[in-house]
Amino acid sequence: MTFGLDRLLADARLLGELKGRRVALVAHPASVTRDLVHSLDALRRAGVNIVSAFGPQHGLKGDKQDNMVETADEFDPRHGIPVFSLYGKVRRPTAAMLDTADIFLFDLQDLGCRIYTFVTTLLYLLEDAAAAAKEVWVLDRPNPAGRPCEGLLLRAGHESFVGAAAMPMRHGLTMGEMAQWFIAERNLDLAFRCVTMAGWAPDQGPGYGWPADRVWVNPSPNAATVNMARAYAGTVMLEGTTLSEGRGTTRPLEVLFGAPDLDAAAVLREMERIAPQWMAGCTLRECWFEPTFHKHAQQLCHGIFVHAEGPGYDHRAFRPWRLQALTFKAIRALRDDYPLWRDFPYEYERDRLAIDVINAGPDLRAWVDDRAAVPGDLDDLTRADEREWTEATSAHLLYERD
Repeated sequence: MTFGLDRLLADARLLGELKGRRVALVAHPASVTRDLVHSLDALRRAGVNIVSAFGPQHGLKGDKQDNMVETADEFDPRHGIPVFSLYGKVRRPTAAMLDTADIFLFDLQDLGCRIYTFVTTLLYLLEDAAAAAKEVWVLDRPNPAGRPCEGLLLRAGHESFVGAAAMPMRHGLTMGEMAQWFIAERNLDLAFRCVTMAGWAPDQGPGYGWPADRVWVNPSPNAATVNMARAYAGTVMLEGTTLSEGRGTTRPLEVLFGAPDLDAAAVLREMERIAPQWMAGCTLRECWFEPTFHKHAQQLCHGIFVHAEGPGYDHRAFRPWRLQALTFKAIRALRDDYPLWRDFPYEYERDRLAIDVINAGPDLRAWVDDRAAVPGDLDDLTRADEREWTEATSAHLLYERD
């Protein structure tokens, strides 16, 4: 199959439309061709007049490790162009930044999750480009989590940098499709094009979203594997808890939790008692790890590793958001007084619990903390939101959905 960047580079007609225009590129380390040449280098070699570049969270180089670690603007000495940060002094491109170019190429590899901030960066770019009469092209890339959508829709009043619009945690769209939904949902008036992929089959194995013939490159420091991308719509919720998400280890965000004071085997048994159907589609394995930094640094943690891969993986049955919610519910059932929720600023939101910022509302936390609440209660609420999202986005799909 062919990604949007590779299609652009191979199409003389499309390249011709960029000729004589000032072009800006929004990119990160995973913005590469099939041969792993970075899009900035590849486009310049193809004669595209790249006059500026923009880096999202974690930076154009992808060197910033954690959340709320900002990147400064810089100058690229190789290409002699400014590199503007969209996760530093500003989150939106300023008028001066927009004035550097006529057309903006957006080439970010996403994970298919609302909280992964590249989708918010896309929305901000579309909104501000529309206001400045600039053109935007999305060079489309696969959603490695595939087509399934899961989770509650963002609640009004809970917007943030990790919750820019009313979508579920696992949205099931590519960035090109998401751009089309944003344009319609926000009624944006701008020149837009999606350079689509050829041959993307998100419901087919073995990749189920990520093609088996393409190398995985980290789009951010802790997105190290396709397994992480599949699990992320659940495991990212650990960032709002006192539990370790595996930062400071070689496999971050591929665990349901890690803690020095919890018995992972007991948690697994409680999960099986409460809702075994939410554990389907993956293999869960007890593990031990000692983070070198971040939560519980230098302490031996007992946890559960998620394998959304291999012979135990069922793409249609795997529901990472419910699986993670079940983990929290099991811990609460075993340890009612366990200090589960982390109280600290999250993505610059200081007035709400981090778990509520992550879930774009308090419903998930309320369900976990309510001893009388059962899985069916959360299921009923969530299924209605998932149906609403599927219907709302169906007109904007560029590729098949089962």
